[in-house]
Amino acid sequence: MAELASVDWSRAQFALTAIYHFLFVPLTLGLSFIIAIMESIYVKTGNQQWRDITKFWLKLFGINFAIGVATGIIMEFEFGTNWANYSWFVGDIFGAPLAIEGLLAFFLESTFFAIMFFGWDKVSKKFHLISTWLVAIGSNLSAMWILIANGWMQYPIGMQFNPDTARMEMQNFFEVALSPVGMIKFLHTVTSGYTISALFVIGISAWFMLKGRHLVMAKKSIIVAASFGLVTSVFLLFSGDESAYQATRTQPMKLAAMEGLYKGDTRQGLIAMGILDPSKKPGDEKDPFLVDIEVPYMLSLLGKRDINGFVAGIDDLLYGNEKYGIESVASKMQKGKLAIQALADYKAAKTAKDTAAMANAKQILDQNMKFLGYGYLDKPEDAVPPVATTFYSFHVMVALGSYFIALFFVLTYLCMANNIENFKKLLWLCVFSIPLGYIAAEAGWIVAEVGRQPWVIQDLMTVGVGATNLADTNVKISFTLFALLFTALLIAEVKIMLKQIKIGFEQNA
Repeated sequence: MAELASVDWSRAQFALTAIYHFLFVPLTLGLSFIIAIMESIYVKTGNQQWRDITKFWLKLFGINFAIGVATGIIMEFEFGTNWANYSWFVGDIFGAPLAIEGLLAFFLESTFFAIMFFGWDKVSKKFHLISTWLVAIGSNLSAMWILIANGWMQYPIGMQFNPDTARMEMQNFFEVALSPVGMIKFLHTVTSGYTISALFVIGISAWFMLKGRHLVMAKKSIIVAASFGLVTSVFLLFSGDESAYQATRTQPMKLAAMEGLYKGDTRQGLIAMGILDPSKKPGDEKDPFLVDIEVPYMLSLLGKRDINGFVAGIDDLLYGNEKYGIESVASKMQKGKLAIQALADYKAAKTAKDTAAMANAKQILDQNMKFLGYGYLDKPEDAVPPVATTFYSFHVMVALGSYFIALFFVLTYLCMANNIENFKKLLWLCVFSIPLGYIAAEAGWIVAEVGRQPWVIQDLMTVGVGATNLADTNVKISFTLFALLFTALLIAEVKIMLKQIKIGFEQNA
């Protein structure tokens, strides 16, 4: 087995940071709103039990929030340390949403965080409630700007390349900020956090009920979380559908990998579940699946909003399909190399002060700029992401998402019937469902990030070009240190949370 290169270690380190960071972030996003709803009920009814319930979940929120901030800061620093070429190339665009996130959203969140935590009995009920809602809104606004930045990497728009600086420069801020890919990525990602938070509250409350402790407060917590989870998980289904539609439009190779689709067709079916043939290669005549269950016509309907729509497969995108106007990767590679050479010619002409040659080179560059990244591929097959990883991650996410909707529906119904305590097996299922929300969310991120390989910016920059040229040893050391640090933080969080959960509601008055 070949030794991993520096870029692979940088990718592994960023993936490690992102995976750990996203263990903490989703709970912050959803639990903040659940707490705000609980406190709203307290302010409306004046019932002391709702205050105690709110304060209990608030403590767990605070533990998670603190550790999530630590991993998030490290992730942003990695753009400068491990991905300096990327940061230079798109810093004018990518940096703007992150700056707004820090100056506006995080400031709003952190300002009212102290009031939410320490302002009980020091400020009025209504002002404290407003502070709680502002923390929830600030947390989600923070996620929005970060996901807009990520969405731009998946679908780069609103910019223009400057050959004098060799950088992308923002031309239209609103086009970047309101990108359909960025917006749906935000909605789908935060809603997955809401689902995780609902499962978290339900699972812990179910544990209290199984132990015969805090029955009334646990049941009230389940009522809020189950109804919140039902609404948000149904929305998650629709936002997931829109995400797949946007992927079909802007990242067709990712969509093909998600479905294990090699040969595109009209009236294309959707793979409900299947086992891929590991020996399948692009361009061969093997069936992609050893076993599969397909829903007829569904992929064309979902991906093209037309049952007769043509959905491209990996082979179509890789080798081209003249009938449907799909250009081959080999052709794009030639145009990408023209763009790279034109940029070099432009710089040489500028040094020689040859304005005619500069204008000619810039014209060639502008004509081929959208294929720039393809010029750095070694062979066409490099444009195909890891199909098995993308396919299985996608189907795990979808299967778990369907399960969550069913679980929330049953729990909401039983809560309304005031009969949930009689279903012990269901309560145990709720306890063991807590980690499933995290698995689904991490699977979703794997689809989003692994599915767009080899690109760090879709079609414009490969991960190999975007990475900083660091010595392997340096990245290996930092990877190991971060792995140890993040694992220690996770263990610490779990231990502190378990200790607080065992204490229960009684010390929150």
